[in-house]
Amino acid sequence: MMVPQKFRPKRFPQFLLVCAFVLSLVIHGCLAGGNRELPTLRVGMNNWPGYMIALYAKEAGLFQKRGLQVELVRFTNQQDNIRATIRGSLDASFVPLWEAMQVDPGNDRPAYVMVADISHGSDGIVARSSVPSVKDLRGKTVAAKLGTVSHLILLEALQSQQLKPTDVKIKDVSNDIAVQLLSKGEVDAAVVWEPLLSETADKIKGKVIFTTKDVDSLVIDGLATRASFAANHQAELTQLMLAWLDAIHAVDTQPDRVFASIARQLGQTPESVAKDYSGLLKGGVELNRRMFEGRLEAAKNEIVQLLKLDPRHRQVIREDIEFDRGPMMTAIEQWKP
Repeated sequence: MMVPQKFRPKRFPQFLLVCAFVLSLVIHGCLAGGNRELPTLRVGMNNWPGYMIALYAKEAGLFQKRGLQVELVRFTNQQDNIRATIRGSLDASFVPLWEAMQVDPGNDRPAYVMVADISHGSDGIVARSSVPSVKDLRGKTVAAKLGTVSHLILLEALQSQQLKPTDVKIKDVSNDIAVQLLSKGEVDAAVVWEPLLSETADKIKGKVIFTTKDVDSLVIDGLATRASFAANHQAELTQLMLAWLDAIHAVDTQPDRVFASIARQLGQTPESVAKDYSGLLKGGVELNRRMFEGRLEAAKNEIVQLLKLDPRHRQVIREDIEFDRGPMMTAIEQWKP
């Protein structure tokens, strides 16, 4: 039976009131979320090709998409970089494992939380034509800066051919000076990185006798922080790792876009950026899983042994470095392409 019109419940106005109330809550929530400041991480870095992926991540808004603001602070000296993190001026630093193990003692110890890349041909030794192989370095003079990654590359090259550090003389000079001395014939070989490595070999009509591609290299680059910061900021570091994995995925799927972004920011060509990056193993899911499942600890022990075999570096070796796998392993579990 039809209900007389005057007795029908007037539900429509009530429905509108409910909708308006819900909508106001949604808008209020969105505005509150929009006004909320994102956590900010200050991260130090230099111009190493493996770290430049962070420039793309920032320009593409990948950090913000993961709920972070990231300020990238540029350094030329890597010890200044990691020292700033250990002393609390920065939250983290992109640095080689080698450098993190030499940072000045402070109130905290270094913690390695991510591997950004591993040198796989980007670094090596160029020699004059009279030195055709690493074995022929015995008794020769090699230009390399003591206590730096260049020194490490020389030590792992010598070890690969069962030579002792004392089998060679080391001219303690910077990368640029090393090339000059080699060109003048004042040293027999020099440890440098690309593109100087190949360019110098062509210029002196010499030969590249070793690259990091020849070994399971100890030239490991990544992100270091303070152990206390890592313990208290697991969530923020995990979001940083997720953004990093997003950027590495972009390198795999749209490299032209990534390298064009980096090139614009550095004033280089996309081709040169791509070439520099090609000599590295990318710090994606598989590499980080391998490194945090034992390789980092083994690499640390190998570095300690190499440094002890050649005390000419005069550096204090920090064996207390921590490998905090928590943020990266959590990110790997959560990350989806």
